[in-house]
Amino acid sequence: MPLNRLPLQDAELAFDPSWLAAEQADALRQALLEQVNWEVHRIRLLGREHDSPRLSSWIGDPQAHYRYSGTDFTPWPWPEPLRAIRERLVRELGAPFNSVLANRYRDGRDAMGWHSDDEPELGPAPTIASLSLGARRRFTLKHRQRADLKAALELGHGSLLVMSGPTQANYRHALPRTAKPVGERINLTFRVIGRR
Repeated sequence: MPLNRLPLQDAELAFDPSWLAAEQADALRQALLEQVNWEVHRIRLLGREHDSPRLSSWIGDPQAHYRYSGTDFTPWPWPEPLRAIRERLVRELGAPFNSVLANRYRDGRDAMGWHSDDEPELGPAPTIASLSLGARRRFTLKHRQRADLKAALELGHGSLLVMSGPTQANYRHALPRTAKPVGERINLTFRVIGRR
């Protein structure tokens, strides 16, 4: 199924709710749980350091160093299951992805606050390919300047959301906490890291 363009002003979004078939998504999720070096990253908020409210792993080509929230990340090497996914994304989207941030949300208390993927090494109009595995979670976007421009998507097992063009410059996004009982989820955001 081709990606469907989502109508949101000042953004370029495309979505496929079943980019990976369920059995492929199951196998990839299990492999990542076993093979990825999951860590609690330290992040800086309002001048203070805190444990990130999720487990993460920065993976990529050797030169794909990344700076986020005051911390420099050196990439772990690509686990084999992610190589094939990267190759498919490069082929289908035409973006030379050289890195991926893997986030593991253990339950509804694990979350991601409002932010944009607008670090200098991503460039002015980055393409971010976000693949979800596991429990369905609500993903929200809001315009930086206009309160009337916002959207929410349910990201399910095997779904792919692609954010490109002016999206990061114009929008913030989040994965809110939820009190509802929800299972574990892995999210993979593929990126192209360039020079600062």
